[in-house]
Amino acid sequence: MTSQTSSPALDSNAGDRAPRDEVNRPEILPLMGNEAIARGAWEAGVRVAAAYPGTPSTEIMESLARFPAEDVKAEWATNEKVALDVAIGASFSGARALTSMKHVGLNVAADALMSQTYIGVNGGLVLVVCDDPGIHSSQNEQDTRIYGQLAMVPVLEPSDAQEALDFTRLAFDLSERFDTPVIVRGTTRLSHTRSLVQIGERTEKPSLGFNENPQKNVMIPGHARLRHSALFKREEQLRQYFEESDLIRWEQGSQPIGIVTLSTAYTYVKELLPQAHVLKLGASYPLPENKLREFCDSVERVIVVEELEPIVENEMKLMGLNVEGKSLFPREGEFSTDVIRAGFEKAGILPASRSRPELFVQAMPRPPLLCAGCPHTGAYMALRALDARVSGDIGCYTLAAVEPLKAIDTTVAMGSSIANATGMALTGTETRPIVATIGDSTFLHAGIPPLINAVYNQVNITVVLLDNHITAMTGGQDHPGTGRNLRGEAVHKVDYEDLIRSLGITWIKKIDAYNMGNVYQYLREATLHKGVAVVIMDRPCVLDPVKIKGSSFRVNQEACTGCQTCMNLGCPSLSWTDELFEGHRKVKIDESSCIGCSLCAQVSSTNCILPVEAFETNG
Repeated sequence: MTSQTSSPALDSNAGDRAPRDEVNRPEILPLMGNEAIARGAWEAGVRVAAAYPGTPSTEIMESLARFPAEDVKAEWATNEKVALDVAIGASFSGARALTSMKHVGLNVAADALMSQTYIGVNGGLVLVVCDDPGIHSSQNEQDTRIYGQLAMVPVLEPSDAQEALDFTRLAFDLSERFDTPVIVRGTTRLSHTRSLVQIGERTEKPSLGFNENPQKNVMIPGHARLRHSALFKREEQLRQYFEESDLIRWEQGSQPIGIVTLSTAYTYVKELLPQAHVLKLGASYPLPENKLREFCDSVERVIVVEELEPIVENEMKLMGLNVEGKSLFPREGEFSTDVIRAGFEKAGILPASRSRPELFVQAMPRPPLLCAGCPHTGAYMALRALDARVSGDIGCYTLAAVEPLKAIDTTVAMGSSIANATGMALTGTETRPIVATIGDSTFLHAGIPPLINAVYNQVNITVVLLDNHITAMTGGQDHPGTGRNLRGEAVHKVDYEDLIRSLGITWIKKIDAYNMGNVYQYLREATLHKGVAVVIMDRPCVLDPVKIKGSSFRVNQEACTGCQTCMNLGCPSLSWTDELFEGHRKVKIDESSCIGCSLCAQVSSTNCILPVEAFETNG
C-alpha cells in the first residue's frame, strides 16, 4: 500500500504506477502543488502554455516561465478564454498545450471548452483548474467537476504535490490516447501546500503537424451532430480505462467501514481512519462503476468524503448503491481534519471529541484594507463625496466596498462593472451619478466590449479606469498594458487613451491618482457629462513589482483636532492615539509603513500632517 501523502510516479505511456529508477537516484524537491503541476507539464513535453492570473492558480504559469523558452512558450493572456483558445490552437498544430485558471476562469473559457470537447485534440490539451473551497480569494465557491460532467471530459484529482506532477504528465497521454481535453483539478490547499516531490526528465514530443480534417475541426451543426455521438463512445472507453487504472486505488483495511474519497480530502481520511477500507479516486469523471460496486459489496457501510458538491455521491446513488455523504459533511467550505472528524463523529464511527481548552488568546479580527498609499483610495473617497452609485469590479479595489471607504454598491464578476452601470442608466430611475470602476488588467480582460456597448447605446455613465500598471491582486503579474510579457521582455504597451478614444468616447481625462484636487474636480465634471466619460487614474501599485516608498509623513499633535478626515481614507498607517481634543481622539502615523503618498495631508482639515523632514527642519 502506498503512503497517504505521496504517490509513486505514473508511467506516462501506460498510465500505470511504476517506481522511478532508484539506481539513478532521482532528485527530490520540495514543491508547491502549482509548481509540481508546472513541472509535470514540462516533463510531459508541453510546448505552449497560456493563462490569466487568478488565485489559487497563478504560480502554475509563473513556474512554467522559468523553464527555457525553447522548451515551452509560456504567456499571460488577456483572459481565460483567450488562454484556452491559444492552447487549442497549439493542439490543432500538433503540439502539447496547457492552460491554467481558477474556477471562475473556467466560466469565461467554457464556451470554447464546450466546442473543443466535440472536436477533441491533435496534440495533448490539458486544462488545470484550481477551485477555491472556503472562498479564500474569490467571489464564489463552485465545483469544477460539474464542468467535467457537462463537457464530458475526464477530471483528474491529485491529492498532493507528487500526484499533481504525475497526474499532469498522465493527462497529456490520456488526452492524446482518447482524443479529448483533460481537466486536472486542483484546490487552494493543493496549490499552496509544499511537500517532497520526486521529479523526472523531460520527454520531448515532436509536433504531430496539423490534422487536415474539416469534419472534425470545424464545428458547424452538420459536423457537430456527427461528433456528438463520438463523445458517448469516448466516455465509455474512459470508464473502462479507469476500471483498470491504478488512478483508482483500493487500500485494504481492517474495519468494516468503506470510504470513497478523492483530492486533498483523502489525506484527512487517512489521518483519521487509517484502518478503514479506502477507495481513492484519482479521477472523478467518468467513474468506474464496476469497481465502485465491488468496493461497496465488500464492506458493511460506505461513506463518500468529497469537498463541495456531492458529485461522486449522487453518481453512486444513481447506480443504485447505498452510500452516505453530505448528510454527514457540509456542501460548502474547505475541508480539514476537524470538519471530517465531526462528520465521522456524527456517523458514529469516531467517538465524540472532548472539549479542548483554548490554548491561544484570540487576536482581535483585522478588517481587510487597501495598502498604505494605495492609488485607488483617493478615487473612492471622492466618489463617496459625490454620492455616486458605484458599480465595482474584481480586484484589490473591491475592498472599497467596506468601511471606512464604503463607496462600492455592486460587484459581480470580471468585467461586469461597465455593463452593470449601463443597465442602471437605461432604467432611468437612478437619481445619483452612475459610475463604473475597473482596474487596468480587468479592463483588458473583459472591460472593452461593455465599454463599446455603453457608447453604442448612448448611456450617461462615468467609467473610472484604475490604472496601477500591474495585475496587483494576484501578486504583480504583467499584462498588455505594462509593456512587459511573462518573461519580462519588452513588448508593445497598450495606450488606454488612444484605445478608448477609438471607441468613440470624446471626454477622457488622465490624472495622477495622488492629486486629490484633480481627482475631485474631474470626477465631478465627468459625472455631469452627457454620454460616456472616462477618467484614467494613473499611479503604479505601491507594492508590485517593487515596493515604492517616499518620505514618510507625521502628525503635528499640537495642531491635530481629531477631525477624523484622514481616517476616512482607511490607510493602515493611520491609527488613533489616546490623546483627546474636545472629546475626539487624535491621530498618529506609523512612519515605518507610510509610503509618503500625501493623501492624508491633502485631505486634512487643519494642515497638521507634514513630511517628516518638516519636523526635523523646525527642530
